[in-house]
Amino acid sequence: MSQQRHGSTSGGSDRANAVPAFPDLPEATIARLPEYLRALHNLGEGGADTISSEGLAAAAGVNSAKLRKDLSHLGSYGTRGVGYDVALLIEQIEYVLGLDQRRAVCLVGVGNLGHALAGYDGFASRGFKIVALFDADPTKVGERIHGLIVHHIDELPQVATEETIAIGVIATPAGAAQAVADELVGAGVTSILNFAPCVLSVPANVDVRKVDLAIELQILSFHEHRKASLTALPGGRSATGAGNQEAVGS
Repeated sequence: MSQQRHGSTSGGSDRANAVPAFPDLPEATIARLPEYLRALHNLGEGGADTISSEGLAAAAGVNSAKLRKDLSHLGSYGTRGVGYDVALLIEQIEYVLGLDQRRAVCLVGVGNLGHALAGYDGFASRGFKIVALFDADPTKVGERIHGLIVHHIDELPQVATEETIAIGVIATPAGAAQAVADELVGAGVTSILNFAPCVLSVPANVDVRKVDLAIELQILSFHEHRKASLTALPGGRSATGAGNQEAVGS
């Protein structure tokens, strides 16, 4: 989903040889970099030292021209006849995404979704650590979930300072999400991942990413409807006959 983004941050001089002065990247490129990174990690774990642009594009589910343009923003052009150095490209992308340092994350709302998110191993493997859980329900406060004690939401400012929390995840019902966002902002958190099905109002210096699974399903429903409509036309044009497409939203 779309992201609010305001300005860029200066990169450290110790990576000057790997990445140019911190790039001001297009939003679409930012959204694709994690896909490239995931593909590169899989390739590296499989023993690959280098990868062609075509191979990496196929692994990430984009076309190679788009990939080459994206990576050129990082100053990475690969080597003719060899391709990209997998380890170096991982380092470059992780630096740009800020993954060369561990980010402390808090989760607000420990219902069914919150429980699942709190136990998701994929966060830690990509540089994120959930350090605190919060809820407003007194019956949930004090509960231990995946090794963490649930705090009352009123403790957020103190815990955010103690744990240097950088990112807040909202997994509450929609009706509570704005109040939680206000609490996070008041505690100094400037990045929010919102799973609640609503639009948040936040200051200009706060970045929000929204994950709404129902919206994603509705988009897929549109594509199913479109494919059914095409096959119903005279001379029925099948969806598979139109050739392979990139994944929706890429």
